[in-house]
Amino acid sequence: MTNLRAAAMNSKAWPFEEARRLLKRYEKKDPEKGYVLFETGYGPSGLPHIGTFGEVGRTTMIRRAFEVISDIPTKLLCFSDDMDGMRKIPGNVPDPEALKPYMQQPLTAVPDPFGTHNSFGDHMNAKLNSFLDTFGFEYEFASSTAYYKAGKMDEILIRSAERYDDIMAIMLKSLRDERRETYSIFLPISPTTGQVLYVPMKNVTKDGLITFYDVDGTEITVPVTGGNCKLQWKPDFGARWAALDVDFEMYGKDHATNTPIYDGICRVLGGRAPEHFTYELFLDADGHKISKTSGNGLTIDEWLTYAATESLSYFMYLKPKTAKRMHFDVIPKAVDEYHQQLRAYATQDEAGKLNNPVFHIHGADVPASDMVVPFAMLLNLASVSGAEDKDTLWGFIKRYAPDASAETNPQMDQAAEFAVRYYNDFVKPEKVFRAPSDQERAAMEDLVARLKVWDGGLDAEALQSMVFAVGKEHGFEQLRDWFTALYEVLLGASQGPRFGGFIALYGVDETVALIEAQLAA
Repeated sequence: MTNLRAAAMNSKAWPFEEARRLLKRYEKKDPEKGYVLFETGYGPSGLPHIGTFGEVGRTTMIRRAFEVISDIPTKLLCFSDDMDGMRKIPGNVPDPEALKPYMQQPLTAVPDPFGTHNSFGDHMNAKLNSFLDTFGFEYEFASSTAYYKAGKMDEILIRSAERYDDIMAIMLKSLRDERRETYSIFLPISPTTGQVLYVPMKNVTKDGLITFYDVDGTEITVPVTGGNCKLQWKPDFGARWAALDVDFEMYGKDHATNTPIYDGICRVLGGRAPEHFTYELFLDADGHKISKTSGNGLTIDEWLTYAATESLSYFMYLKPKTAKRMHFDVIPKAVDEYHQQLRAYATQDEAGKLNNPVFHIHGADVPASDMVVPFAMLLNLASVSGAEDKDTLWGFIKRYAPDASAETNPQMDQAAEFAVRYYNDFVKPEKVFRAPSDQERAAMEDLVARLKVWDGGLDAEALQSMVFAVGKEHGFEQLRDWFTALYEVLLGASQGPRFGGFIALYGVDETVALIEAQLAA
């Protein structure tokens, strides 16, 4: 066993903990299909969103960890439930009235309102593939419609008919009395309207024939195979696991209560239930669950407007079983922590590297950070300089780090552009300056006097020590109050950077001018 693998077998990083649990599944013999199958699901009724990214990203982290500890090949299947009926018309499509005749038809039978694909479902599937490709995920795509129509689900569908009563017994326990009267695990496609029908079965034969009443009252008998019907979503979950021999799937806490149902149906159909991982849901700024319907919380486009993809991956890595606020104010912290971890990675031993989030984001090919200035500092710099473009920030950055440039520090260059954008959209509208107290004024005047005779260059630590000494000499019992005063009086914010580092970046003379201007205001 290599040193890397040995370290991975003892790592406390959650992807390795999950990977080791999955490996136990095959401790006696390798999978007959020749690989370990990871699966994620996607509902193509809307665009891929930040939850889609999180689910595929986290699954990829576990898959990558598994590949460190095992030589068994792996696959990731991204499965689109595109045979589901269209229950509502999205508000962002052209000519929504034209889609009304197609309500409840499979998404792959609904015309594409954008005119670029054969169907609405195909359009959304293309969006999903483009979305996943943009972020470099390695996966195979699967369409529910294609699987049902090509016969890939036939064996499990016939077995579902054969064991209909057993599956219904599992489902009926979870349903209200009135729902039990009309429930069936099979959803036939109406031969007259093309709609996905939620109707009771008059008869289900062991060899896979179902009889039901069509929308016009006609009694219809069709085989469950050949794309004539699909399974309800909960039975479909378990049946897909059995049909494809899925080894691992993660889903949100809102699915957790259904896990015994999914597992039970999978087992009834002769499959082995996969390993699961249930993650906590994201919350918006007010602590409410993020919902596609309500549109609260961050979208992935919004995050990527203000920070690089890697910072989002870092945020997804952190404590997946803990509910976290996901709003704009978490972005700067995620960016800076990600780069802190990049810098730490190069100095760590093998065990430390495997516990570092950036290993799970990048694998063994972890890039170096070229961020010579933290993102939070860039925001403060944008604030005091009134920067309207990244070139303004680069003027300060190059004085602080003369060897840095947009060409040699592309991460820094991208962050400077993000910082200006973030400052103008979020920080600037919220800036509130206050006047200093007498004690604070005296301390700031003392700081100005010391800065005017400062001869220590742009040594951030030396400047920080000097600022610290001023606060101490002016009787601040809690030095945190002194730094908070600097932020609130000078920067218009309640939090800020290490002030010595800020002076080094902004400039000694410029800081003197800033303090004098605010004291005179």
